[in-house]
Amino acid sequence: MSVVWLAPAVLATISQVVGRRLNGEPAASLRELIWSGGDWLVYSILTPAVFWVSRRWPIERPHLTRRAILHLGVAVLFCVGWATGGKLLELALRLIFDIDSIRTAAAAGVFWTRLGLDLAGWILVTLPFGVVVYLSIAGMAHAIRYFEESRDRETQVARLAEQLAGARFAALQAQVNPHFLFNTLNTIAVLVRDNDRTAAVAIVEQLSDVLRRTLSRHRANEVRLEDELDLVRQYLEIERARFSDRLRPAFDLDAGVLSAAVPGFAVQHLVENAIRHGIARRPDAGLVRVAARRDGDWLEVSVTDDGPGIVDPAVDRKGHGIDNTRERLSALYGGRGTLTLAPNATGGTVATLRVPYRELPLETEHAPA
Repeated sequence: MSVVWLAPAVLATISQVVGRRLNGEPAASLRELIWSGGDWLVYSILTPAVFWVSRRWPIERPHLTRRAILHLGVAVLFCVGWATGGKLLELALRLIFDIDSIRTAAAAGVFWTRLGLDLAGWILVTLPFGVVVYLSIAGMAHAIRYFEESRDRETQVARLAEQLAGARFAALQAQVNPHFLFNTLNTIAVLVRDNDRTAAVAIVEQLSDVLRRTLSRHRANEVRLEDELDLVRQYLEIERARFSDRLRPAFDLDAGVLSAAVPGFAVQHLVENAIRHGIARRPDAGLVRVAARRDGDWLEVSVTDDGPGIVDPAVDRKGHGIDNTRERLSALYGGRGTLTLAPNATGGTVATLRVPYRELPLETEHAPA
């Protein structure tokens, strides 16, 4: 952006030449021409600093007032820098083209006094225009930043749409793999042979509901926590039919968090992992606990099991939606969304999903067809 100041510098130089000629005045000296264009080029030195300040402290919510005051203060400093740069350029030109005037002022002992007064006067004269120039540069910096962010968001939206489709079908595949279907249908067959038709019908209805929810879920990047937990409960009911009394699900939800936004299928993947790597490896009953709470500007959802636990969180439990969920968190929230796996203090594993807290309206997700 510094290069754009060449245009006003060239125009100011040309204006100096043409103006003198039209007014019948003597041609401008080389010193005057250099000063006319060089004073504009001082802006080119200051422009990168303005862009840095604008990117470091952009004027945006929730810091509008403080950032606006900050930029006004920086605008004054910018004017002082411009005026000082201009006076230094003028001094350099005088040293080159008019050293005698400096010697005369120095001999009279008024050189530094005059220089200080000239600088103070020049700062006051250029202050209004300098502030306007600073705000214009800062405005361009903000516009470029917003354009880049908008372009990045569009790219992320396209990536998220593709990842959501993958996650949706990954969830379906995880739930409808042959082993899952075999165990579910075998459980139904056992119930039918035992003449427990009510329980068999209940499992068929639950399986149907899970399939319908998975296939008909709206292609949104985020869903309400309440909707995600409904899917989780249906999934757990089917798994309880498989594990009988070995699976003990529990929920610990803070009031008011059910409308919070979470990535679709994220919690379901964590519950699935807890069952596969925790409960399925226990010979006796095991607990899967889903907890959700608000922590200031964050939503924290944890899935805890009391299975054999993990040795190295960086290595254990890869796949089954973990990598996919982490990738979608990165695309959706940047570095603000995290998913961690860690050994539980009382045994087993705890998976913690942490995302910025934001509420979604009821109509965000379409009802199942």
